Amino acid sequence: MRKPRVDIITMGCSKNLVDSEHLMRQLQLSGFDVHHDEEPTGEIAVVNTCGFIGDAKEESIQMILEMAQRKESGQLKHLYVMGCLSQRYFFELRTEIPEVDKFYGKFDFNNLLADLGKIYQPAFRMERCLTTPSHHAYLKISEGCNRKCAYCAIPIITGKHKSRPAEEIVAEVQWLVKQGVREFNVIAQELTYYGLDLYGRRAIAELVQRISDVPGVDWIRLHYAYPTDFPMELLSVMRERENVCKYLDIALQHISDSQLKAMHRHTTSAETRALVEKLRSEVPGIHLRTTFMVGFPGESDADFAELLDFVRWARFERMGAFAYSPEEGTYSFDKYTDDVPQDVKQNRLSRLMRLQQQISSEVQEAKVGETLRVIFDRAEGDYLVGRTQYDSPEVDPEVLVRLADAKDAAVGHFSEVRVDSADDFDLYGHCV
Repeated sequence: MRKPRVDIITMGCSKNLVDSEHLMRQLQLSGFDVHHDEEPTGEIAVVNTCGFIGDAKEESIQMILEMAQRKESGQLKHLYVMGCLSQRYFFELRTEIPEVDKFYGKFDFNNLLADLGKIYQPAFRMERCLTTPSHHAYLKISEGCNRKCAYCAIPIITGKHKSRPAEEIVAEVQWLVKQGVREFNVIAQELTYYGLDLYGRRAIAELVQRISDVPGVDWIRLHYAYPTDFPMELLSVMRERENVCKYLDIALQHISDSQLKAMHRHTTSAETRALVEKLRSEVPGIHLRTTFMVGFPGESDADFAELLDFVRWARFERMGAFAYSPEEGTYSFDKYTDDVPQDVKQNRLSRLMRLQQQISSEVQEAKVGETLRVIFDRAEGDYLVGRTQYDSPEVDPEVLVRLADAKDAAVGHFSEVRVDSADDFDLYGHCV
């Protein structure tokens, strides 16, 4: 008999993707034919939503409405919605989009299984259906956040920080290695807080050591650190362990003291600069990815000029930025006036990203002539496309090697690549 098909559609971040992968495995164990981010052709669709900022919420709503139209036209029998958006706006969505059979929060997809007549199987709680290329996976080590940044709705959605036990994380890594995973991108809402709730201390350095000791783990890359009270012991692990990438994703948001105070970041400009210097001195060659916000309430021309000067000084290898948008329920929504005009926000965002494009181009150009270790993710046209230890999937630059220059290189395997040229973001080379 044909298995009933379920289409999972994931919106938003890699943390949501991990949730979808766990749900997919449970559905698979229950006898469903499971597909991810494809054109839905089955009887059931599940949309895993994002509720972080305005644009992400809008994308999730549009996807729900698109699936609702498919249901109305008879192309789909059942539509379920889960994730951050439905966690946050459960009652509103249920009223406004009645075509959805049922809404679920971020953490109760076992109830979705029950409504499909199936039972959550805890013995397989660490298993996932990987949606990434089989050689790399995201590894979620905690959920939630205890920080209360003025603009951020994440704690409203996810609740307080909750670390996963180290033993469970290591067991999941061991299982993933058996599936062929070689690269682990460690993720959390606040990675540097890991362990405080379980062990009474910041234990991220110990956890990374334990993961790096697992045979078969070739790369570990760290995402979403917080600058305040940064655990400096992590830096020696990054420096000394060959399979810990010289890469750190640490969102700084701003550099102006007045903006940092208004944002409730609990750090200062001087402390932030000192931290950047410490990261670079303790881990030579480290590539830093950060995120900045422009147009937060009260941001003056002088504040923005200070941010530009800081970016010129710090020369972040990777950087993203976004314009402030008020989020219901946050401190800034309730207490501040959104007083920076939208056109000013967009102008500042464009200026900041133009500056970063120039820096990125110079950083990439400096790699010409170097030989770098690359793992290849896919073949695309005439090229094998891969990444170095300095490049996280989806968001960072890539390395392109013509198939004619690839020698014995293959997707999912490491090769040494000599860089021949660079553009603003990507590198081009040949295998040696």
